[in-house]
Amino acid sequence: MLTSAEVEASRAPAYPAYRPFEVQVARVLPLSPHFVRVTVTGEDLVHFATTKLDQRIKVVFPGAAGLPDIGAREEATIRSGQWYARWRAMPQEERGALRTYTVRDIRPSERELDIDFVRHAPGPGGAEGPAGAWLRRAAVGDPLIVAGPDARCPDVVGIDWRPGSAQHLLLLGDETAAPAICSIIETLEHGTAQALIEVPSSEDILSVYPRGRSRISWLARDGGCETAEGRRAVAPHGLLLRNAAKSWLNRHTTIVSSVIGAPQTLEDIDVDSELLWDSPAEVTEGDFYAWVAGEAATVRDLRRMMVGAGVNRRNVAFMGYWREGKSEAN
Repeated sequence: MLTSAEVEASRAPAYPAYRPFEVQVARVLPLSPHFVRVTVTGEDLVHFATTKLDQRIKVVFPGAAGLPDIGAREEATIRSGQWYARWRAMPQEERGALRTYTVRDIRPSERELDIDFVRHAPGPGGAEGPAGAWLRRAAVGDPLIVAGPDARCPDVVGIDWRPGSAQHLLLLGDETAAPAICSIIETLEHGTAQALIEVPSSEDILSVYPRGRSRISWLARDGGCETAEGRRAVAPHGLLLRNAAKSWLNRHTTIVSSVIGAPQTLEDIDVDSELLWDSPAEVTEGDFYAWVAGEAATVRDLRRMMVGAGVNRRNVAFMGYWREGKSEAN
């Protein structure tokens, strides 16, 4: 007879849903002035899950002494899921930076993973974050650690795209959300989606092939805009996306009507100090679903606009991927 501990062990998955993969850069491909695709390769990527969509991953960049040893090659550490605790316990200068991205594409049979990076403009005084500094000098053979889903585990984590059976789909985001939106709209299994993506320039409009009747509209900030102060040559971040979203909702009231309900309480979020991440479980009511991600203040404004118009909060995922002027905390 098995003990209770042995029974629990027999039920536990052989591998955790999320685990580290040690990889090396295979290719660096500039896609546009602000998008760079980095393809990494590693033997263990044969086990990387193929969910794609908006699958979140963590990238661990080398520290002062190189790539930190967090057990990415150790079977016991991988299975125990202790890599993150091991990374956190390291001195700051040794462990390197950890940043969040999404899977652009994964080819397990070829042991390759594509990650699209956004090349941000330097901050005040030419300062750049650890990811930007790494990307500027990235070369074939450079080591990285990618923490992501293991296909041998039945559990799925790191996915916020949960439209359920909704057939009318709206995706809103800036350049940091573009890789996830493009992945989602290329792999849709049902429904019709409209994606609105704001990017820094018209040269950042990427070649993407939506499935079915879905489509993408690109909003380039270098096309300028009209503001209360007059004509601006470059639109402020988020303005074009907010205006386009408002226009789309006003023109598609029939589609959105299935999820319009009574007034809802909406707690205010201070995006300078709080994480904006309002991602509901899979949609079970209504025929409309929206997915909103990007700079936190813009996402906050879109959240106020949509919920304030009566859109059921259970039918929209709101995710603040980054905060303007602030670096992501490890």
